Amino acid sequence: MISVDEALTRIFAQIKPPAAETVPLLRAHRRVLAQPLTASHNQPPFDASAMDGYAVRAAEVLPGRPLKLAGTSQAGARFVGMMEKGQCVRIFTGAPLPIGADAVIMQEEATATGNQISFAKAPRPGQSIRRQGHDFQRGQELLPAGVALTPAMLNLAASANRPELPVTRRPRIAVLATGDELVPPGNLPGPDQIVASNSFGLIPLLSPYAERVIDLGIVADDRPALEKVLLDAFDQGIDVLVTTGGASVGDRDYVREVLVDLGVSLDFWKLAMRPGKPLMFGTRGKTLVFGLPGNPVSAMVTATVLLRPALRQLTGHSDPFWPQFGVALAAPLPANGPRRHFVRGTLSRNEIGFLQVTPIAETDSAHSSSLALADTLIIQTENDSGQNVGDIVDVILLSGVS
Repeated sequence: MISVDEALTRIFAQIKPPAAETVPLLRAHRRVLAQPLTASHNQPPFDASAMDGYAVRAAEVLPGRPLKLAGTSQAGARFVGMMEKGQCVRIFTGAPLPIGADAVIMQEEATATGNQISFAKAPRPGQSIRRQGHDFQRGQELLPAGVALTPAMLNLAASANRPELPVTRRPRIAVLATGDELVPPGNLPGPDQIVASNSFGLIPLLSPYAERVIDLGIVADDRPALEKVLLDAFDQGIDVLVTTGGASVGDRDYVREVLVDLGVSLDFWKLAMRPGKPLMFGTRGKTLVFGLPGNPVSAMVTATVLLRPALRQLTGHSDPFWPQFGVALAAPLPANGPRRHFVRGTLSRNEIGFLQVTPIAETDSAHSSSLALADTLIIQTENDSGQNVGDIVDVILLSGVS
C-alpha cells in the first residue's frame, strides 16, 4: 500500500507533454492554451478618448471662455486634419484623439451655444485619454501557456486579433462500471441488486478534460464479457480507461486479472487513503488505466483526488491540483488514523464574512447523499491528532469546478 503523494508521483511519471492543435476562437472556451498568447499590435492602436465629450488643448481652456467647434471624431471616423488654436472637437468614447489635442473634457462639464463651446473648469493634460498601447503593446505576452481559457481571456485574444488559438489536445476516455449487482437507472432492481450510479458522476467530472467520454455501460462479473468489452475499448485507441468495481480481492473481482491478461502493466493497486483504498493504476501502451473502487463515494473521491489532477496534467494545465486552498474549520475535526482522510465538508461564511468549512460526520464510502451535499473534501493528513475550530485546513473544492 502506497501513499497518495507517491501514487500521484507515479501517475505523473507516465504522462507525456500534451500535443497541440489549433482551434477557432469560438471553440476555445475552457481549452488549455498550448503556447503563450502575444500581442501582434498595440491596443488601443492610437490615442483614444475614454468618454464622450470634447477634445481640447488643456492650456487653452479657461472657465467661461468658449472654444470654436471644429468638427467631430467618432469611432471608425476620426477628425481629419489638425485642431487649430482656439478650437475644440466633439469626440466620442473610443474615437481617435485629434492631432493637436491633449485632453478630453466630459460632455457634462461643457455648455454648447451654437458652435461655441465653453467649459466649467480647465482640464489637466492627458485627462480622459487612453494612450496608444495602454491595454497592451506589440510583442507583449498576454497569457501564459497552461491556462484554461475563460470568456475574459477569449475576449482578450480577440482584441489581440487572434482568430485561432493553439490549445492542448484532450484525451479520449472510456468509463466502465462492473458488477453483477448493478442495474441501470430506471430499472427495477432485483432482491440482491442496486441501481448503478458511478458512471453518472464520473462522466461529467471527466468531460471537461476529454475530447470524448465513451460510456462502456455495465458489465457483469464475467471474465469473457469483461475481456471483450475492455479489448474493444483498447482497440478504439482510447487514451484513458476508467473502471469502477472489481478492483478488490474478492473471488469475483476479475477486473485486475483481466486487465493484466490484456497487457496492462500495473503500477499499484492499494492506496493509504480513505475512502478509496482499493485503487489500481497501470498502463497499456499509451493508455492510462485507472481501476476505481465500486462504492460510489470512494469512486468519486479517488477520481477527484487522483484522476482529475492526472487529467489536468495530461491536458497541460499549469496547476494540476487547482482548486485547492486553505480555509478555517467551523467545527472540530477528530483525530485520523494511518490513511490520509478526505473528509466531506460544507462551506459557509462566518460572522465577518470569511469562508469556513464544517466537516460532515458521515464517513461511509457508500453514503452518496452526504457527498452530494458536500462543497469540499477536507484533506486530513495521516495520523493527524485532530484539528480545532479556527484551524486552517486544506480543502479540494467540489462544486463549480471544471
